[in-house]
Amino acid sequence: MLSVEIDPGSGFCGGVIRAITQAENELAQGGKLYSLGAIVHNEAELSRLEEKGLVTVNSLAEVPAGETVLIRAHGEPPSTYQEARDRSLNLIDCSCPVVLQLQRSIRDAYARLHQGGNRGTVVIFGRVGHAEVLGLLGQVGADALVVENTEMLEAALANGSLDLSRPVEIFSQTTKSPAEYDQICALLQERGAQLTVHQTICAQVASRHRKLVEFARGHDVILFVSGRSSSNGKVLSELCRSVNPRTFVIGHLDEIDPAWVQDGDRVGICGATSTPKWMLEAVADALRERN
Repeated sequence: MLSVEIDPGSGFCGGVIRAITQAENELAQGGKLYSLGAIVHNEAELSRLEEKGLVTVNSLAEVPAGETVLIRAHGEPPSTYQEARDRSLNLIDCSCPVVLQLQRSIRDAYARLHQGGNRGTVVIFGRVGHAEVLGLLGQVGADALVVENTEMLEAALANGSLDLSRPVEIFSQTTKSPAEYDQICALLQERGAQLTVHQTICAQVASRHRKLVEFARGHDVILFVSGRSSSNGKVLSELCRSVNPRTFVIGHLDEIDPAWVQDGDRVGICGATSTPKWMLEAVADALRERN
């Protein structure tokens, strides 16, 4: 017999819950609602919301004047708000409070690093092109260095795009790996950087990393449920696999391979901050039915 357990810490983070709740409330009133970018990086949840009437657009130019646009939890650069005002668009701003605080901190750091003719550097540890990172870059006119890993940081040091003779203030995208952020910061400190480290990974995300390691170790098999475009999902699924090689990532029920699970296995089901609880429960129910 299989035992099946859902990780109690998996599922939507607070910022995503807030955004989806506000979207559902607006759609329940019968109006049209546009989302600037995918409200959540999970294909199944997006389909559910689209059935309720949510329209996902890639730019405000796709939205008719006077309509309502939802700003998702990832946040946006100042230029987005200006464009919305210019086009008489109504905004429902669901930017995560943690992201908004990070945006303010980056603006303040940039001002410090450039006062009195100084030319220090803001470094952002994050995924190039990620919506949150684009919003952060927008706070400083894109005058910041984004690095995804130690290899990118080494390259920036080698080609001179990061000058360690000047002060550096470093920040992390809120959903990144705390361990990887520590590695980036340690490398800069080893190279003698005049470094100020800001702890900007969401506390809920950081706590989830620690607890997920324990959960993955406590089960024979891990089914990690996540959308393919979820940055957080990639980070957390790799974390699970690092302590439990029998970790398998799925986006839909039909992706479950029966060969992954053997009789008597303890199966753990977990997911990203963009994975809805109903998907985790559906996977658990499917395994129990097969059992």
